[in-house]
Amino acid sequence: MVMADQNQVWVGSEDSVIYIINVHSMSCNKQLTDHRSSVTDLIVQDGQKAPSEVYSCSVDGTVLAWNVRTLRVTSRFQLLSGGLTSIRLHGGRLWCCTGNSIVVMTTNGFLRQELKIEENFTDTGTSFLAFQLLPEQEQLWAACAGRSEVYIWSLKDLAQPPKRVPLEECSEIICMIRVKKQVWVGSRGLWQGTPKGKIYVIDAESKTVEKELVAHVDTVRTLCSAEDRYVLSGSGKEEGKIAIWKGE
Repeated sequence: MVMADQNQVWVGSEDSVIYIINVHSMSCNKQLTDHRSSVTDLIVQDGQKAPSEVYSCSVDGTVLAWNVRTLRVTSRFQLLSGGLTSIRLHGGRLWCCTGNSIVVMTTNGFLRQELKIEENFTDTGTSFLAFQLLPEQEQLWAACAGRSEVYIWSLKDLAQPPKRVPLEECSEIICMIRVKKQVWVGSRGLWQGTPKGKIYVIDAESKTVEKELVAHVDTVRTLCSAEDRYVLSGSGKEEGKIAIWKGE
């Protein structure tokens, strides 16, 4: 979901439709149907209260740019690899995570850089799960399947080997968000010898784990920052609860 303007929330769905909800009437009065597979991410330009464009992507590798006022597609391109799970906008470029790689595209669909999974890891089962861009530090943070570490690449040179932040007693990383000068990582791991849902809070400057938070029996499946003051964590179906943390 994204807040496209002060009156609209856009919601991507697995049925390939983007639903537009009016925040005043609390009703869905418009649907966008240009995608042909599950919509996996929606983004707007950071720091803009009234963005003019929304970017959406779907699992088949399609990226669309929408005019917020007219609700028409202004540009589109297709990633041949497919498997597109998330996108970010930075420096006038779209950063797209396909699992096998993170590619940097112009908004018109021209490839500028590519970070390939096979050039950094030898095991074939590894893929990118999530990533965050930290422009102030000129860094890309990523989590990979089957790994209990967070990897940090320099935006200046993606060809250089990444720095690694190990997460002790972590068995599975699921999600990751940036909160102020921290990166929060949702996972499943051990706490006093028992499997629990764990959150690792990493300081973005020192690149060290500041805290390990435990409030869930099941795996932490999602993280959300609220008003830059709180962090909400949600667990899997075994527990199905939400915890609210005060960000520091």
